[in-house]
Amino acid sequence: MEIYNLIEINGESRIPKYQQIVDSIIANISNGKLKIDDKIPSINKFSEEFYLSRDTVEKAYNILKERKIITSIRGKGFYIARTQLISKLNILFLINKLSTYKMKIYNSFIDSLGSASHTELQIYHCDETLFLNLLEKNYKVYDYFVIMPHFKTETLRHISFTSLTEKAIKRIPKEKLLLLDNEKVNIDTGINIVYQDFENDIYCALTEGLSKIKKYKKLFLAYPSKSMYPYPGRILHGFRKFCVENNLDFEIIDEIYEDMILKKRDLFITIEELDLVNLINRIREYKFKLGKDVGVISYNDTPLKQLLGITCISTDFKMMGETAADVVLNKRSGKIKNPFNFIDRKSV
Repeated sequence: MEIYNLIEINGESRIPKYQQIVDSIIANISNGKLKIDDKIPSINKFSEEFYLSRDTVEKAYNILKERKIITSIRGKGFYIARTQLISKLNILFLINKLSTYKMKIYNSFIDSLGSASHTELQIYHCDETLFLNLLEKNYKVYDYFVIMPHFKTETLRHISFTSLTEKAIKRIPKEKLLLLDNEKVNIDTGINIVYQDFENDIYCALTEGLSKIKKYKKLFLAYPSKSMYPYPGRILHGFRKFCVENNLDFEIIDEIYEDMILKKRDLFITIEELDLVNLINRIREYKFKLGKDVGVISYNDTPLKQLLGITCISTDFKMMGETAADVVLNKRSGKIKNPFNFIDRKSV
């Protein structure tokens, strides 16, 4: 079969034989020597021709099937299934939840990469088991991994890593890994990180808006202590630090209740969208004036909040995606803090 003349296996190379098979088939597809629907040898025939173990060839074929580069038809054999994108950098983008701002990071990331790569988005819902399964399934499939590490405990509290997720991430070579959003890692130094500093970010952003915040009598932070998608406790630490240092009366509550009692000169900081909706509805029921009688600051900016004129404290999600793409494309290294801002609108 002609394909035997196209495949190169170097017995002296330090590259594993299965990876040489994968690379060789991809290279021949890229240069046009292998086309869609071309048949390739069976695992047994391939192993016999190149004096390789059946397990080695099967591992290579499994990787090619995972990438949808080849397909198998029962009783007929293996065929080339795809010829586009495979020569590019294949990236797995793992996020903990699907939200407007997470998607803004992702869209900014792929827009900045342009045609230089193929990126697949996967969501693990802060769930350790789902994350481990996704990583195990794709460990050999992708060339690069971008991971937002946010997990939940059995009591629905936030944790940056579990012992098992930390161990799994350590398997990824550092030059193929970028951690996004969360800097609290117990993994060896040398990993690239584009992050938010949750404690100092909220402290500095509120300090930036202190002159307006001071006109309110009491501050409330609606921080869900238990959630399917929990938030870092460092947000609480930064908020408390800001209030204590500025001698501000404050209270931390779990949520904005539908029958919440409001008083003039209250200022609320909300994190979840539903809390913001309930608060705005409650302000309207009281016939209070937003930004005068009651103040509202929302955590994490979105286009809807911009449209409604809601003051926000927020990281720059677009820039986070752009910076992440720059790290991947230009092989930048180190820890990069993403900008976090007080976005002054008419609600304070």
